[in-house]
Amino acid sequence: MSDLLRLATAGSVDDGKSTLVGRLLYDTKSVLADTLDAVHRASADRGLTTPDLSLLVDGLRSEREQGITIDVAYRYFATPRRSFVLADTPGHVQYTRNTVTGASTAQLGVLLVDARKGVVEQTRRHAAVLALLGVPRLVLAVNKIDLVDYDPVVFSRIAKEFTAHALALGFTEDAVVEIPVSALAGDNVVERSARTPWYTGPTLLEHLETVPVEPDPHDAPFRFPVQYVIRPRTAQFPDYRGYAGQVAAGTVRVGDEIVVLPSGLRSRVEGIDTADGPLEEAFAGQSVTLLLADDVDISRGDLIAPADSRPAVVDEFDATVCWLSDKALTPGARVLVKHGTRTVQAIVTELRTRFDEQRLASTAGPDSLNLNEIGQVALRTAEPVPVDDYARSRRTGAFLVIDAADGSTLAAGLVGAPLPELDGVAGDARADNHALVSPGP
Repeated sequence: MSDLLRLATAGSVDDGKSTLVGRLLYDTKSVLADTLDAVHRASADRGLTTPDLSLLVDGLRSEREQGITIDVAYRYFATPRRSFVLADTPGHVQYTRNTVTGASTAQLGVLLVDARKGVVEQTRRHAAVLALLGVPRLVLAVNKIDLVDYDPVVFSRIAKEFTAHALALGFTEDAVVEIPVSALAGDNVVERSARTPWYTGPTLLEHLETVPVEPDPHDAPFRFPVQYVIRPRTAQFPDYRGYAGQVAAGTVRVGDEIVVLPSGLRSRVEGIDTADGPLEEAFAGQSVTLLLADDVDISRGDLIAPADSRPAVVDEFDATVCWLSDKALTPGARVLVKHGTRTVQAIVTELRTRFDEQRLASTAGPDSLNLNEIGQVALRTAEPVPVDDYARSRRTGAFLVIDAADGSTLAAGLVGAPLPELDGVAGDARADNHALVSPGP
């Protein structure tokens, strides 16, 4: 089991995400004393008798004033069993792009719903985004269960509806867990609540501590986008030439035969430098400088890969995109594609399908993709790009679509990434007994 879990929270506005994260930090004693004092003072200034735990997360002044989350807030905490990196993402529709950012590296998603409102449009949208990004596990936290008098019927109904939707999106039954919680009162967040005797599953923290997590696969094909070419040209290092970047996937070792893409030039790894000294091997996530045996023409944007396991180098490919701009996408649009450290001009040659995450249906050949819509497109790039299918590598199968005019992000894209196979009818049948609720007395 991994000793680190990367998770992201998502859900509709005012479902209590920031309060839930604040509760986790507070109850696990992961808050510094001066930070807690500041929250107590801010809460008292608002006339509150108990601390507003959402203030532990909502750091921007505009967030605190409006009582909403705008940016992605990253928090780090640990228990004796596991360490956590948590991304608290915004709930408003216009900030869906930040949800995509926060969930892009998550191993688990915590999706909140308000027990009074149940599954709403934004819940289904976020579930679709998490499925699209390949987040393997989901927790449905039915929050504010105290406001429906801890009613097991309400919880069971919401859990059944959501699980049917999640299964139809491609999640497996054992990957979805539903938990009734009250972030404000603390029920089933860290401590088990005596007010939900009908619930037999784990608390949220128990689940986060014990859920199986697949670590970054070190046996995946090595991928290294070059960020910077280091040539000091000093008296001490007159001939030094190193290629700096972060290992995006796999493992590299001294002596490995490599290929530089898209040029196709080959060489061998002669050394691996870091700020702490040389290494014999480097893994995904490590920032290193590679030294090669040959003086080959390499610049920022190139990709170094194993000579015998290289990605495809293409100038046309299909992708699934989540459109994040108010400006609609139409066929023929000229954009920039940023893949790894490489940015190239591209044309959207075709809109193949648009996915309706609310009805779980697809429309072939749409005229456009609008804000927050998901669809499959065909792209043609001005230069060859080395790409992996997203299903093979989340790191090197993802890219950004950028507006060439102003540099704004238009979409998050995934190479290949077929849309979910729709099986909502089967999902309903499989979800009937999924909720962890024991029969009432």
